[in-house]
Amino acid sequence: MRKDRQRMAYVYALSAVLIWSTVASAFKLTLRELTPTELMFYSVAMSAATLLAVLAASGRLRDLVSCSRREYAMSAAAGLLNPFLYYAVLFEAYDRLPAQEAQPINFTWSVLLVLLSIPFLHQRIRPISVVAILVSYAGVLVIATRGDVLGMELTDPTGVALMLLSTIIWSIFWILNLSDGREGATKLALAFLFGLVPVTVWAAATGALGPGAPPPPAAGLAGAAYVGVFEMGLTFVLWLRALSLSRDTSQVSILIFLAPFVSLVLIHFLVGETILMSSIAGLALIVVGIIVQKWEELFSREGRPRAGAAPR
Repeated sequence: MRKDRQRMAYVYALSAVLIWSTVASAFKLTLRELTPTELMFYSVAMSAATLLAVLAASGRLRDLVSCSRREYAMSAAAGLLNPFLYYAVLFEAYDRLPAQEAQPINFTWSVLLVLLSIPFLHQRIRPISVVAILVSYAGVLVIATRGDVLGMELTDPTGVALMLLSTIIWSIFWILNLSDGREGATKLALAFLFGLVPVTVWAAATGALGPGAPPPPAAGLAGAAYVGVFEMGLTFVLWLRALSLSRDTSQVSILIFLAPFVSLVLIHFLVGETILMSSIAGLALIVVGIIVQKWEELFSREGRPRAGAAPR
């Protein structure tokens, strides 16, 4: 029975990782058809509908109306961070940067989370964590300068700044999420339902939505539907299911390191980008830094495994 549960945990985790590997390509292809704001609105709307369907299928729709005022306030705050601010910044960054640069930089959010845990969670940082952070951000520098580190000429300073800002927003969202003990799918659904309000207001204010807005192309809607259903919705459900079935979350969490490398292959074949050696080298540095940090997180001084966080 335990072997069956662990096998299913791997199936769910690998499914999530493979889907996450496609999202950088999906972002870039869809942004050829839609503006960042249009992509945000249509994908968030689709994701909210998907998460409601997941709750309905599992008989947990009543959970949406049985929260306390404090819990609703937390969901509203979470929704302002993610999906609204996070995807507004993320999609703008992807619109500016090549996917092979945007995706690895976004992967550094878990490194930043360590830094933000110091003021927010009052955790102490160890020397090995400092080394891990420096290694990962050295990788960001290699990617952002396309290998010309000494020249320090960023390919798109605004795009890089936006992508780094997106990691800050996501990390704050994740820290806020840690203090909320509700079931994962319920929390995410409420965050997206609350977040859909500012997303809609922003889309209308910027002309992406409303009577005067041009109708979106079918290819753009299809891309937004894919992003909303999979990147924002079902993949998190699959990942949470994998974590709940696994004997030890570290056994499935390690699989997330496959995603950025598979993503580079897909970016080459689907988006048509020529993958630069600087992108591969920078991603390798980022992943080495994260692995060092995860090793520190997964095993305490007593040698007991710690729970892992959901990836991005």
